[in-house]
Amino acid sequence: MESIRNLYKIGHGPSSSHTMAPQKAALMFKEKNADADSFRVTLYGSLAATGKGHLTDDAIIKTLHPYSSEIVWVPEIVLPYHTNGMKFEAIKNGKPNDEWIIYSIGGGDLSDGSKKVVTESIYNKTTMKDILEWCQQTGKTFWEYVEDKEGKEIYDYLGTVWETMEAAIHRGMDAEGLLPGGLGLQRKSSMYYVKSRGYQGSMKSRALIYSYALAVSEENASGGLIVTAPTCGSCGVLPSVLYHLKTNHDYSDQKIKRALATAGLIGNLVKHNASVSGAEVGCQGEVGVACAMAAAACQLFGGSTQQIEYAAEMGLEHHLGLTCDPVCGLVQVPCIERNAFAAARALDSCSFAMLSDGKHLINFDKVVKTMQQTGHDLPSLYKETSMGGLAINIDLPNE
Repeated sequence: MESIRNLYKIGHGPSSSHTMAPQKAALMFKEKNADADSFRVTLYGSLAATGKGHLTDDAIIKTLHPYSSEIVWVPEIVLPYHTNGMKFEAIKNGKPNDEWIIYSIGGGDLSDGSKKVVTESIYNKTTMKDILEWCQQTGKTFWEYVEDKEGKEIYDYLGTVWETMEAAIHRGMDAEGLLPGGLGLQRKSSMYYVKSRGYQGSMKSRALIYSYALAVSEENASGGLIVTAPTCGSCGVLPSVLYHLKTNHDYSDQKIKRALATAGLIGNLVKHNASVSGAEVGCQGEVGVACAMAAAACQLFGGSTQQIEYAAEMGLEHHLGLTCDPVCGLVQVPCIERNAFAAARALDSCSFAMLSDGKHLINFDKVVKTMQQTGHDLPSLYKETSMGGLAINIDLPNE
């Protein structure tokens, strides 16, 4: 299992699968074929179906600059390994000189169809069951397992991650106006934050958590700098929960970084054993996993390893079957609101687990396996193709 550095990627939105990974692939192919005259890139499946809304073509063209490039869209063809397939061709003297088929498999990661392009095994335990047993034997908890495997230097990176997350919240709360893309969608974070001041108690808390989640998700939709947690489309959940807990309970940055370590371990387990790609398993693999990661923040309240596992399990279990049907292929509707609701659900999962003794029937490993199977059973219409669900049952502004 990889380092959590590969889960928490810092980059520009709006999509880890459709923007960040294609951009990375384009750069790799460009560097390999520096003597090419031009490039041709064919996008298949989900990448072609929702690529324009996700700015896939813009990301590739800008990366291949100053070379001229042609983008070919083939949404009706899904390559065997993954629906997010790409074929890069280097054109020399009018003919293809080199060809590369590569897949975007979620969270900004790439695969050649057999393995990830960059793999570095850090963790020898790849199930929650084994990690819980390790915790019981050593007396340590999840963040200490991360520290043992990654070294204390992981906190330097997590510090940068947290700074980026906080900055996205601050920018998002200050920003106003329309989001790009043509849906006529207004930014709401600032409005929710202002209204929060008129409430007390639980309503104020809920308004604030909504505001923080909206802020990051709106920044992502605008192509701002964010952190995949575990993806761009679900990047608002974890930072909003941690920021809310920090500002309301005065937790130190060191405790926040430890919570990020635990959340990263949770996300890594799902990524390794199932998927965090909306194009592969639907939004349950994005927002559902983000909710599970944020729910694990109950460690900040002194939660036991069993309570942390229970909270994470609930965060994912209660998103099972969630479809990915973005309107116009944009990471806006229903994506932005889903981040806000998942953040609130993460806090609910945290509270529910803390009130329990940590014992429950469905363990985390079982719900991860169930999520993967559910995702595979979902029709392609509901897996980031914008061919079903809300994407076809909504009246657009120009209609």
